[in-house]
Amino acid sequence: MPEKNQPVHPLGSRARVLLASVFGPYARDDEYGSRRINPMELYQNQVTRVQGGFSLRMFHRSFGLMMIQSNIEAPCTLLDFPTLEGFTKEIREHRYDIIGISGIVPNIGKVRKMCELIRSHRPDAVIVIGGHISNKEGLDRIVDADHIIRGEGIRWFQRYLGQDDRVPIIHPLAISGFGGRTMGIDLGNRPGGTAAILIPSVGCPMGCNFCSTSALFGGKGKFINFYETGDELFAAMCRMEEKLNVKSFFTLDENFLLHKKRALRLLELMEEGGKSWAIYVFSSARVLNSYTIDQLVRLGIGWVWMGLEGEESAYDKIEGVDTRALVDLLQSHGIRVLGSTIIGLEGHRPENMDAVIDYAIGHETVFHQFMLYTPIPGTPLYEKHRQDGSLLPEAEFPAADAHGQYRFNYRHPHIPAGREEEYLLEAFNRDFAVNGPSLLRMIRVLLNGWQRYGNDPRPRIRRRVAWEVFPLRSTYAGAVWAMKKWYRDDPRQKEKATRLLEDLYRAFGWMTRLATPLIGRFAWIALKREEARLAAGWSYEPRSFHEKNAAAEALLKGDPARRKAEVRTPGLALDRPAETFGK
Repeated sequence: MPEKNQPVHPLGSRARVLLASVFGPYARDDEYGSRRINPMELYQNQVTRVQGGFSLRMFHRSFGLMMIQSNIEAPCTLLDFPTLEGFTKEIREHRYDIIGISGIVPNIGKVRKMCELIRSHRPDAVIVIGGHISNKEGLDRIVDADHIIRGEGIRWFQRYLGQDDRVPIIHPLAISGFGGRTMGIDLGNRPGGTAAILIPSVGCPMGCNFCSTSALFGGKGKFINFYETGDELFAAMCRMEEKLNVKSFFTLDENFLLHKKRALRLLELMEEGGKSWAIYVFSSARVLNSYTIDQLVRLGIGWVWMGLEGEESAYDKIEGVDTRALVDLLQSHGIRVLGSTIIGLEGHRPENMDAVIDYAIGHETVFHQFMLYTPIPGTPLYEKHRQDGSLLPEAEFPAADAHGQYRFNYRHPHIPAGREEEYLLEAFNRDFAVNGPSLLRMIRVLLNGWQRYGNDPRPRIRRRVAWEVFPLRSTYAGAVWAMKKWYRDDPRQKEKATRLLEDLYRAFGWMTRLATPLIGRFAWIALKREEARLAAGWSYEPRSFHEKNAAAEALLKGDPARRKAEVRTPGLALDRPAETFGK
């Protein structure tokens, strides 16, 4: 129920709500802060940035907005990735009492423009700003908003609309990504083909000084659980399995395995229910080390995003852990690892950058993220630089450029200004040159899992591994064939592809051997076309989504009786998956 000083809208749950992400397009340089090198594609932006046609291209929905929409009784429309024209048309043609906008700090110009449009077309609407941008100091002087909400927004909106904020969280039915492609080949959008998104918690108690997510939700030692127990989580996952026809879950939680009691209870329930699920997680090295490899495999951990800050970093989450040995262990059991390395830590100097990069790529992770050490508003790192006067003024370095893939937004004690991007690109390029395409690495690790667990005596493990590696028999084998041809003049990568292809033939037999060249030729042609498109300057943009909850649909249909019934039971709308299967 409403807390002290919590505002409550006079219309309560009768208020008409619009939730929106910032407008596109995104992968271009414009006056609102979009940057070509900072597209709305997580992997292309920060992970497979230099891999050209081999890059994993994929978009992800604004899951925080989807969570809010799923948990409010008021009629609510969600605009995800609208165009500027589409957003303007929506607020001009439809009455809204509350308009919420979510963004990150580099989006500040777009958020300001959207607020201006709202004041022009809907001057009576209450404007609510949330997301990482809310960490920005002085935001209330930059954008014309009524409420700036820092932290978790679901309960805030429930209280603002006069709802009970103690009711269980209802998880939206949504897949984790859309518009996926690699090597110029569409990865498909069939139901069940992509992992569902699962958000058990927000915040991270590890509290690394650079982490804006940890800072947003309270900092070191703080987090918010949406599902306190493994039983609650299991029930939510069963519902997603039924409605979305999925077997895998991308767990959007900063350190899911840190909540060990919950995770092990989930494992018990999975085993009791015979669930052959795959779970993809973010985790620190120390937390991973607290589980046995058998526990991880039984829990279905198939993919891990793990920080590898560096040999001499002072972060507790990797202290005392041999991260190379850990990565080797995980990947030998079929668990794909996305390593994350920071360029520009306090101890980084021009004379040791080669060693820093070599240490990172020596892990041979399937994917590797490289990011600049960037003080983001709200974090302890930002406050440190603010106090010592090393932050660059925004007149010199706009907030739109402080996204971690371009330049430092402060004066580094050892790295000259302008050299940081050179080091960042060197890290990406060296990882690609030495370790090859991430797709090739991923196929190798999947094969490791099959070789180890394909004949496991436990049916639940055997079933999971079988469906995870199914593409190895055909499409992935064809991709390796195409990569072998692509790298015909690169002995190192050609040898990797050759050995992997032979191992696939041995593992899956004559049908794979016969089908692979045909599939491979198709992949080869698609890859050449993709490389040509990218060389000509092609960029990808996400499609726009326009979604209404049950109460908003009832208003649209103008049936007062149905409107009253559906407002009382908002869960009715949540039995329908979100519109995320489109390209």
